[in-house]
Amino acid sequence: MGLEFDPDNYEQQLQAKRERLITLLTPFDAPAPEAFASPKSHFRLRAEFRLWYEDGQAHYAMFEPGEKYKAVLIDQLPIASERINALMGPLLDACRANPLLGRKLFQVEFLTTLSGEALVTLCYHRPIDESWDQAANELADQLNILVIGRSRGRKRVLQRDHVLEELTVAGHQWRYQQAEGGFTQPNGSVNQHMLGWALDVAGDNDDDLLELYCGNGNFTLPLSTRFRKVMATELAKSSVHSATANLALNNVSNVTLVRLSSEEVTQALTGVRPFRRLQGIDLSNFDFGTVFVDPPRAGLDPATLELVRGYQRIIYISCNPETLAANLQALSNTHKISRCALFDQFPYSHHMESGVLLERRTQTTIP
Repeated sequence: MGLEFDPDNYEQQLQAKRERLITLLTPFDAPAPEAFASPKSHFRLRAEFRLWYEDGQAHYAMFEPGEKYKAVLIDQLPIASERINALMGPLLDACRANPLLGRKLFQVEFLTTLSGEALVTLCYHRPIDESWDQAANELADQLNILVIGRSRGRKRVLQRDHVLEELTVAGHQWRYQQAEGGFTQPNGSVNQHMLGWALDVAGDNDDDLLELYCGNGNFTLPLSTRFRKVMATELAKSSVHSATANLALNNVSNVTLVRLSSEEVTQALTGVRPFRRLQGIDLSNFDFGTVFVDPPRAGLDPATLELVRGYQRIIYISCNPETLAANLQALSNTHKISRCALFDQFPYSHHMESGVLLERRTQTTIP
């Protein structure tokens, strides 16, 4: 399914990624990257499956890229968490047995956690109503799961629309609300490594942190312990909602959360324009020495690059090593890489998550 599950050769695959990262970072005189391995199987906490019907029977199916009419039927998925694999058979059996659950069901989405919770979303090509609720509640009780139903224009939440994850970072346990449909790191074990690495490179500081693209607060929570104050920014309303809940859930009080895009943060901090969403927030009260960025695959836009260039330290988490390299080229005149790491979030695929700590050069030349 776009990857080769080959645990016997996992170390070789990881080493190939490490060498690829070394090659990309060689022009910037980077030190050797630390490499954080994934479990060889059952590492993915999220999975979604289309249903494929043969002889009137539903089967889980996945598709090769560009082959949407050529289904590969599966019973188990070894890269998915053990909880997902344990649920796949009983869930499908229950949907086959009860038309209220199975009729015109076309997709099943699983969201699980290291802490043991599971949320299953059932997607339909028909309207669902209260009659579906009763059957879904019985399914939830039977399998000890949370259940959500989706059909065109409708979403039925029976218990809650999120799972509660628990992650341990540097000996401290953090609790996270992870919403159905929202972005979360898919590999929980490697995510803990990422958080630990970010905490380590951040060190202890008596000034403040600016965080862009904070999502649901994945990095914000542990990093809040290493800075006097944090201003964390995110544009997506659903992520801001989860981040707000997660700050409260963990009694974190030194974080100011603002719903702004990275471009808007740049405009606000450079005085280009005021924002109503910043009412009551005095930006002059912050003393930002470090900026933390975890951008989308496109990397940092030119305006944001100019913004981060102004800080003493940049902690950059990247899901795309090519755009990371392009951004590093733009920053290489002002900053040098002092730490770097490979995080194998996606074993058996070409995808690679990486991180760099950039520190301002003593003498800089800004192009």
